[in-house]
Parts: sequence; structure tokens; C-alpha cells
Amino acid sequence: MLRSIVLFFAVAAAMLCSPATAQTPPDPGTLVQIAAFPSHEVETRPVTIWLPADYDPHGAPYDVLYMHDGQNLFRDRGAYGGNEWGVDEAVTRLVDEGRIRRTIVVGIWNTPQRLREYMPAKVFARLPDDQRQRVEILYQGAPLSDAYLKFIVTELKPYIDARYATARGPDHTTIMGSSMGGLISLYALAEYPQVFGAAGCLSSHWALFLPPDGELLPQADVDAIGAAFTGYIHDTLPPAGTHRLWFDHGDQTLDRLYAPLQEQVDRAVVERGWMPGRDWQSKVFPGAAHNEQSWRARLDQPLTFLLARR
Repeated sequence: MLRSIVLFFAVAAAMLCSPATAQTPPDPGTLVQIAAFPSHEVETRPVTIWLPADYDPHGAPYDVLYMHDGQNLFRDRGAYGGNEWGVDEAVTRLVDEGRIRRTIVVGIWNTPQRLREYMPAKVFARLPDDQRQRVEILYQGAPLSDAYLKFIVTELKPYIDARYATARGPDHTTIMGSSMGGLISLYALAEYPQVFGAAGCLSSHWALFLPPDGELLPQADVDAIGAAFTGYIHDTLPPAGTHRLWFDHGDQTLDRLYAPLQEQVDRAVVERGWMPGRDWQSKVFPGAAHNEQSWRARLDQPLTFLLARR
């Protein structure tokens, strides 16, 4: 049974079932809800911390997985489209199976500034004037991603490390997200390789824009956006053998836009010397769409690659 702890007040609930007719499911742990995490860098926002059922504050330290769009991770209620990722259940099961390391998950909720906070600023700066102007119009302003990452690295992570039993080096700190959250996860690893040792980028919204339904991204945009991302990767991605990256996408809804750009990104990663299977993975999931159900269905794979037991 999931136990939620809300700062300043707690609500307890009990679920009754007949032991003769039902089995108690594995305890997926505890959610600690911070309603408004303060920051000097970005808007205050909720943060949800998931602690495994066996969490021992005095025991061996845990890895930490930081995830964007935190309201979509643990509960259907409040999640986009009413569908959660089931991260707590997935991590619990994979740890029990001995496939990943013991891990605490920190869900960072998004805000109305989501697009601006998740758009990599140094990639934005590499776009031609036309694409930069269109991004600013669509996203309602210039990127705020540098401030968002500074919030995570200098405010949120120190808070987590001070209050929980965490292993603090990059080998034990992973960041993950989907769509625009995939872009900011790659950016986090590239900008702070001394903090994040691995990044999961699911259905990364390389396209940046939203073409009309049924249409693909114009080739001029593919070329300009691809050059911006690959140039950034060539100049900034850490050396091979030190970090791990996971990329994936489907081929339905928005994900149908990503293959040409993902292929360019994959080539850039290879040109940096990263070895497939050891340093990074890039997978395509036929039939998968751009939604929480699709990401939940394949979540085991990035978790297992990024958090594999050593």
C-alpha cells in the first residue's frame, strides 16, 4: 500500500481486504510530497520523493534518479491524461529481481514554464534566427533551462543529499525524462557531467515545433535543428566510457517526427567515440505513441540499462 507523507499534515488511509480471498501486494514504498519547494533560480513547484519500502536512513546509501514532469510518475490522479508511469512499482520490481541498484526517485513537477525550462539554452543559441524566433513565440519566451538545471544541482540535490541516505557521486546519480524532458536530461548530463552519470531520454522532442496533424517536420527545420543538436553534442558530450545515455522513440503521434533527427544525434554520439551497448543505447518501439502509457510500457528497459547493478 502506498503511504503518502505531505509536509505539515498527513492523511492516513487503510484498505481492507479478506486474507482468505486476496493477497497483499508488495509495498511500493513511501511518497514524500513537498508542496512548494523554494528556489532562487526558478518558480517554486511541488517535488515528490519516493522512498523504497526497505528504505533505511542509517543503512547503505541509495542511488538517486531525478525525473522531470514529476506529477506524472506515481499516481493516475493529477497525471497527464490520467495515466501515471508507475515508476515506484517498476523500480521496486527491478530491484527485487536483482536487475538494478537500490534507488530513490525524485519527481520534479513541471510548471507553466515547462517548455522554456526544458529547452536546452545552448542548443537554442545554435539555431538560425528564424528557428530561434519561432521557438520563442511557441514557448512564450527564451529558454530558462540553465536556471532550471542550476536549481536541481545547487538547491534540490543538496537538499536530497542532506536529508536522505544517498550515494552522491555521478556514478549513482541519474536523470530522466520524456519529450521535452528528454532534451533537458541530455542537457543536464552534458552541462553537469560531474553530477549526473547517466541520462534517460525517452521520445525526446527533437522536432521542437508542432507540425499540423499528419505532417512531418519540413526538411529545412530538420537540417537546422539537427545541426544545432549535433554541434552541441560534438562540443560538449563527456568522453566515452564515463557516462551512460538512453535514447528511444516510437513511430506514432508526435513520435513519428523523431527518426530523422534521432539518427543525426546517434551519429554524433558515435563520432564522440561512445560505444553502443556499453555507453549508450538508441531504440525504436514500433507502434508506440507519445504518451504516458507507451513510456510506462517500456520503462523497464531504460531503468535496467541506466541503473544496472555493477
